[in-house]
Amino acid sequence: MAQAVVRGNAQTVPSLERAFLAADVGGTHARIGLISPRPDGHRPVTVLEYRRYACAEWPSLTAVLKDFVSQLSASAHVDRCAVASAGYVLGDAIVNDNLPWPVSIREIRESLGIASLAVINDFEAVAYATQFMTGDDAAPVIETSAPQMEGPVLVMGPGTGLGSAVLFPGKPHASVLATEAGQVALAPGNELEIEILRLLARDRAHVSFEHALSGPGLINLYGAICTLRGVTPALQMPSDVTRSAMDRSDAAAVEALNVFCGLLGSFVGDLVLLYGARGGVYLAGGILPQIRELLLSSTFAERFFNKGVMRPYLQQVPVRLMEHGQLGVIGAAGLYLDGKHAH
Repeated sequence: MAQAVVRGNAQTVPSLERAFLAADVGGTHARIGLISPRPDGHRPVTVLEYRRYACAEWPSLTAVLKDFVSQLSASAHVDRCAVASAGYVLGDAIVNDNLPWPVSIREIRESLGIASLAVINDFEAVAYATQFMTGDDAAPVIETSAPQMEGPVLVMGPGTGLGSAVLFPGKPHASVLATEAGQVALAPGNELEIEILRLLARDRAHVSFEHALSGPGLINLYGAICTLRGVTPALQMPSDVTRSAMDRSDAAAVEALNVFCGLLGSFVGDLVLLYGARGGVYLAGGILPQIRELLLSSTFAERFFNKGVMRPYLQQVPVRLMEHGQLGVIGAAGLYLDGKHAH
């Protein structure tokens, strides 16, 4: 099923002949937009039409894109496309274990008549788009009274996986560093997390932060807590764990989400120090907006600041929570117009 949000009348936009597709593809949703290069306020593009698709309901990304194109005006001929996705390009394929289906670049180009296709890391696209956000687009998690510092901006968040990228402001264009920070080895910060790490290490040679800070990671934490507390796991899906934690109907789910938030705070603090992200942090991904109140009351901030002599530095770095929305689509389109990642 596609959820449609129309941002403009494609039949009345003068730049329609230059319009192109931009897609933000995650493990759960694919967000597709028809994009005009014409700036919209302080943004580099105008979103003419936009729809969100549930990936599990479609056999391929090609099918999603074809459905989107089939609903456009007959006068809209698009032969350019920018795809933001987790993973990396290997030959003809976008390699990503979190997507529900393989993605063939050749199939997209041939099926839709695409002459130019760009593949962009999904968090790279979201990070790029943060420079066009307004104050109303994100909610504070950690506020600071210090003046806003100039410098790199960290964008990271748990969803089907754990994405991370860094925006470096600059002229004429900002630049973005796509990272695989989610694959860094999990670093426990207390005795409980040490025990959880021991349990997770039984089944894998490398335990990464993504094994704890993601949808599947939340299930890993919940299962480990149940094992440590001697109870039988009753919940199977990440959404079940978050819901049961929020309504406090399952003690192991509450504990798992508290561990999740504490680990997240510690990891975000580490990344700020690693990348010198003085410009602030945007938390993204599909999980955090659902648990915002619990995140604010958790040990997230305490663990974020708990970096020894670097605590005063981190106290000057604001952390905000943003809704994913169209940001990945806008970022993919902006990077494409900057000439990035053509295939």
